[in-house]
Amino acid sequence: MKKILYLSLIISLVSCCKKTTEETPLPPSIIDSNNINVSILIDLSDRIDPKTNPNASMEYYQRDTEYIKSIEKGFLNHIKTKRIITYNDQMQVFFNPEPSDPKINGFTKELKVSFDQNTNKAYFNTVEKKYTELPPNIYQSAIKDGNYVGSDIWEFFRNKIKDYCIKDDHRNILFILTDGYMYHKDTMFSQDKKTSYLTSKLIKSNNLNTSDFKKTFEKNNFGFVKANDNLSNLEVIVLGINPEEGNPFEEAVIKEYWENWLKEMKIKKYQIKSADLPSNLEPIIIKAITGKN
Repeated sequence: MKKILYLSLIISLVSCCKKTTEETPLPPSIIDSNNINVSILIDLSDRIDPKTNPNASMEYYQRDTEYIKSIEKGFLNHIKTKRIITYNDQMQVFFNPEPSDPKINGFTKELKVSFDQNTNKAYFNTVEKKYTELPPNIYQSAIKDGNYVGSDIWEFFRNKIKDYCIKDDHRNILFILTDGYMYHKDTMFSQDKKTSYLTSKLIKSNNLNTSDFKKTFEKNNFGFVKANDNLSNLEVIVLGINPEEGNPFEEAVIKEYWENWLKEMKIKKYQIKSADLPSNLEPIIIKAITGKN
């Protein structure tokens, strides 16, 4: 009888311990540390103007809105692979400088979204709706306004990127939608032969319009002035490189500027993609976020 009672007590204790273990969730940091912080920096310069830079197959501002939609899709796909208890993910949109139209700034606030343990399933549809409807409104407002002041990407990397785009204990991913040129009247300077800007005119004046442009580039130490010292916890995907016509090597030159610049700032993971059709870039965008095809 004593043996039976003893055995029952052991079974009861094991069962109790098992139940406690099953019902007590582990801290999120132990379960899943794969939290992502996705940022989108949009270049609202005249590159998006359908009159200045028309494209018969698909206007560049329309390509941008589809790229943004693919980024949102990859973001939500990633979150859906996680347990609710591990939700700690954000996505947001930036411009630099901020547009003068207060409407656009209002849209930007709406596009700042985050998921945590209290997020319900309906929020997925809300995010999807926002990222379908609001980006086209942003571009239409900017085109209608017609005041293209350029995009100060260099200053963003210098003064804002760490505060805006980098969070501890997250994979920080920054998508930059730009044609690859950098220009803003308030941030134009040079240090030796490096510059804070890049225009087609500068490429031409630096004699980077021949097949051996790379030799000229390296010999003269051309490139962007380094804007930050250590961005090793940031991944960057540049989308939309679109060189002006006239120099068959211009696209390669633009990519050389960007690649050297990102490396100098210790960014280990980066991609620089041309202004391809969104259907071709969507798999690349989604894989950059989720790591899956």
